[in-house]
Amino acid sequence: MTQQQLGPASATAPVPEPGAGPRSRSARLRAAAPLLTTLALFAAIRLAGVVAMAVAASLTGKSSGALLGRSWDSLWYLRIAANGYGRSVHYKPGIIFNDLAFFPLYPGLVRAVGTVLPLSGGATGMLIAWTASLAAAAGIYAIGVRLHSRPVAVFLVLLWGLLPHSVILTMAYTEPLLTAFAAWSLYAVLTGRWIWAGTLASLAGVSRPNGFAVAAAVLVTAAYEVIHKRGRNVSHRLWTGAAIAPLGWTGYVLWVGFQRGDPLGGYFAVQRDWGSRFDYGVGALRVVRHLLLQGDRFVYPVTLVIVAAAVLLFALLIAERAAPLPLIVYSGVLLLIALGGAGFFPSKPRFLLPAFPLLLPLALALARTAKARPRSALLVTGALAGLSLAYGTYLVAFAHRPL
Repeated sequence: MTQQQLGPASATAPVPEPGAGPRSRSARLRAAAPLLTTLALFAAIRLAGVVAMAVAASLTGKSSGALLGRSWDSLWYLRIAANGYGRSVHYKPGIIFNDLAFFPLYPGLVRAVGTVLPLSGGATGMLIAWTASLAAAAGIYAIGVRLHSRPVAVFLVLLWGLLPHSVILTMAYTEPLLTAFAAWSLYAVLTGRWIWAGTLASLAGVSRPNGFAVAAAVLVTAAYEVIHKRGRNVSHRLWTGAAIAPLGWTGYVLWVGFQRGDPLGGYFAVQRDWGSRFDYGVGALRVVRHLLLQGDRFVYPVTLVIVAAAVLLFALLIAERAAPLPLIVYSGVLLLIALGGAGFFPSKPRFLLPAFPLLLPLALALARTAKARPRSALLVTGALAGLSLAYGTYLVAFAHRPL
């Protein structure tokens, strides 16, 4: 495999031609028009999801604001934002819910923004999630253009906005924040901006437990660069970015460990108390066996299909060489965590929501279809939109299952 297939697409960002002056405002607007159009389409998709949720809430006598801003994990984050850490709930024998399992960046942002804007905690959480979703979509678009083309980038963003669990992107959850940091960190790696890559990876690491997938991508790619160059002419920026990348995740894990009196194992003990641990997929296989032999509620079979599709897409990502090394490592680590982690099985698609590179093979296929048969591409996109809106509304308003 070549350097472009394994490592960053380019060691440096594009350099303007000598003598090229500042572009006019109209030229900058023309250059930004495809991105702005893509973001508008993405926003329209997610706004349609909010409208569908509002209709479902009115039909069931519920509050759409409560469903989107104060559901399940959102409540934990809002309590941390309001009161800090220290809450523990004995759910049942052997299961203890402790808020130390939740990483601090998102509740910290909720608290900071809430001191400036006159919004409730739930509304503040949704505002942060919506803003992060747009930032993530912009980063995903930038990666799609960098690696392939504008049409591929557009479909990559739209597919991410139409995933079955993309309703999370408009809820007070942390996946949009993680994806935003991940997308721009990976873009920084692809363009050789190592310090930016490491800084954003560190921020991703304090967003969510699986945020260390971004640091893993930065570290593995940096190691490949050093090996490829045999240690010669390696920029100090690469070493600095690689050193910064894991600081966020390891810092919080160690802090929780000290709080629990076990620096290296304290955080993982908290996760085990929640019933979450890495068991190499044994727990997931038990659920699969149960589904195949006995069946279960609608959410469980759909989850199984989504996870199986993610595995297939990862195989296609590698087979078709649709992405370079950092995106493969990032997606692979997220997939490994989802497959190998025990815990609440229906949450696995949510854990995979930040793994947008898995959608590159589909985006490439849709871009080719749109060029040859635009009506077919439009039909497929419309069908995905309908399924996404319907299933997302069902999950939040009717399923009564933790996300």
